[in-house]
Amino acid sequence: MNAEPQFKPAKQPVLSRISWLPVVAMGAMSVISYLDRTTLAILAPTILREVHLSSEQYGWIVSAFSVAYMAGNLFWGYLIDRFGIRATVFVAVLLWTIASASHASVATFLGFAVARVLLGFGEGATFPGGLRTVHETLPEESRGTGISIAYAGASAGAIITPLIVTPIALRFGWRAAFIFTGVIGVAWLLWWSKIACRLGSGRTRRITDEAGDRRASEVFDSRILAFVSLYAFGALPLAFGTYAAPLYLSKALGLSQALIGKLVWLPPLGWEVGYVLAGQLFDRRLKTVNGISSIWIKLVALSFLLLGLPLAFTSRAPSLSWALLMITLPMITTGGLVIIALRYGTLTFPGRPGLIAGVGAASWSSVVALVMPLIGRYFDQNQYSSAFQLVAAFPIAGFIGWLLLGFGMQKNRPSG
Repeated sequence: MNAEPQFKPAKQPVLSRISWLPVVAMGAMSVISYLDRTTLAILAPTILREVHLSSEQYGWIVSAFSVAYMAGNLFWGYLIDRFGIRATVFVAVLLWTIASASHASVATFLGFAVARVLLGFGEGATFPGGLRTVHETLPEESRGTGISIAYAGASAGAIITPLIVTPIALRFGWRAAFIFTGVIGVAWLLWWSKIACRLGSGRTRRITDEAGDRRASEVFDSRILAFVSLYAFGALPLAFGTYAAPLYLSKALGLSQALIGKLVWLPPLGWEVGYVLAGQLFDRRLKTVNGISSIWIKLVALSFLLLGLPLAFTSRAPSLSWALLMITLPMITTGGLVIIALRYGTLTFPGRPGLIAGVGAASWSSVVALVMPLIGRYFDQNQYSSAFQLVAAFPIAGFIGWLLLGFGMQKNRPSG
């Protein structure tokens, strides 16, 4: 009988506290990326009404962003692994900052679609840069927390965006909100220039794990498909909670733009909780146990998955409070499953973290690109129950696919 596969971390040197600074910078970068991408989502009720766009057209605009984001993740992931973090990340953030500010000058479906394509392509560097930075600057037993910091900036950005851009839009108009995002992007670029100088050479430190490099060349085996299944399908509620929740609150529940801005930070808070919980679970496990068994990973993933099931019944919620709770719980699922997928992916393919992050985010964005226009159509037809049930089914499918594809391959399992 084969033993239960273990994911054992390679020995890494203990690094100084200053190593956390680049990771914090990556967290701040992901804050800005979600500030930029969710500004349109938060203000969608006002913008769609003013420029006369339907929910389905909005869904296609989100889809355009997602397709470009998919391509950007693969493109920037390759460049980051090949040429390093310093200059590659700077160019990407500069591109998406210009694209974000350009939203202020458009007023048509095509104009928004083009602006979102440029924004999505630039933002494709966010998570490959964050994951690569974690692997270059932190020891194995701290990487769960490092990933949660680098990635949790996204949920933090989604939390603060409605609290910041809603007052700006109500006071100065929605176009001013996009100008604000451009200013924030420029400020980060100036900060990153100083941090990059402290890092010295822009060359990427090669991860010295020959076995990991060999496994990285096998990325088309079933384990990468398992990673994609858990990440892309498991994280779909993130897109729904970010892009569709404001429209649901406006169209179905009749909330004003001002009230929406005061409430839609709650779902991303659940997303943040999921990131932190999963990251801490992995780090504590690695510090107390020599390796992580596949059974342990499965049980943790299942625990997070169960939190998302109420989403399917959100349209039947008896009150606004219950509706917000039933949208927020799946975001905890999303955060947890993303961290679990990333730790599974990087422990299985430790040689190419930039590639793993790029493949994960690209696969997720491809699912979003396919699903969001359909969600928009459901909203236009007031078929909210169908929309919620569809989104709730995806994490279940992703979990099952991960179980079927990711384990039981003893001859290829990771080793220390």
